[in-house]
Amino acid sequence: MKKIFLTLALMVSALMSANAQIATENSNVLDNIGFGVTAGVSTPLDFNSMFPINTNVGVKLTKDVTPVIGFQVEGLAFFNGNHFVPSKTAFEAITLGANGVFNLSNAFGGYKGTPRVFETSVVGGLGWLHTCGPATNSVYAKTGLDLAFNIGKSKAHSIVITPAIYWNVGNYFHFDRTQAQLGISIGYIYHFKTSNGTHHFKTYDIGAMIGEIDRLNGANAQLEKDLDKCMSREPVVVEKIVEKEVEKVIKKEVQTEWVVQFPKGGASLSKVAKETLDTIGENLVVDIIGTASPEGSEEVNKKLSEKRAAVVADYLTKRGVKVNSWRGEPAWVGYDTNRLAIVTVAQ
Repeated sequence: MKKIFLTLALMVSALMSANAQIATENSNVLDNIGFGVTAGVSTPLDFNSMFPINTNVGVKLTKDVTPVIGFQVEGLAFFNGNHFVPSKTAFEAITLGANGVFNLSNAFGGYKGTPRVFETSVVGGLGWLHTCGPATNSVYAKTGLDLAFNIGKSKAHSIVITPAIYWNVGNYFHFDRTQAQLGISIGYIYHFKTSNGTHHFKTYDIGAMIGEIDRLNGANAQLEKDLDKCMSREPVVVEKIVEKEVEKVIKKEVQTEWVVQFPKGGASLSKVAKETLDTIGENLVVDIIGTASPEGSEEVNKKLSEKRAAVVADYLTKRGVKVNSWRGEPAWVGYDTNRLAIVTVAQ
């Protein structure tokens, strides 16, 4: 016996540990309420006279206190007179009762934040039974199972099949199967939207939240360390760097003449020549003169100097510099060599 109790205790402890990190939110009084209708059939539990089958219809108001525990207020109206004294009214009997609900699926399988597609609950309670012919009042009890199929994306709708026994226990709570009905009903319940925006309880993974808080605390501590390290560093002297950059800009804007050199007899731009032309601002308008050495005929030198001026003009135009004019000259006074292209800012 001790071993059995020890085993059960270990099972309960394991179940609690598995769900210790999952918390279910507290709900408001008007949260997790549902309303539905039912219809069913029943027959005397003694099975001595099963026919005619009694039929019933009803309405049901539900309230879930937790994902495991809830209660129902249910009203039923029975037709036909099998084990009821026939009456001249539309109904043979009327019941109004309050039932407690224990959700077996959530109790043993855990609630994961949304109802399962199929759930099983134990239902039982007491109520008032009024038979219509002759008129009598007594206490009745209901015991049964709710087999719920939760449908829809938000599980706002439930189709519930309920096999149950309806006991006429009289005023002395005497459970006699000759005074009981065995029945089965099917019902529809709509679960109203709750204050959390869903139709049911919300759950929170406390373990994941604690882990995220620890991660953020660690990141914040690292940021503080990095900030302290930056604050402790000596300030970097940047005056010389700024001065050099300013000189470059001033030189680029103030310069009005650029000279590039060509190889003897050639009109192709060297790497050095391109670097020189790249320093010309794109917002400038320039004139270009190409020159040639005195050697050779004047006609050949004229064509070569024009070709050199054209090559420079094409390169600058592709860079976005506006070329006002370009021309070739056989020679140009003022330079030691005349295999040149001279670029000047247009006046």
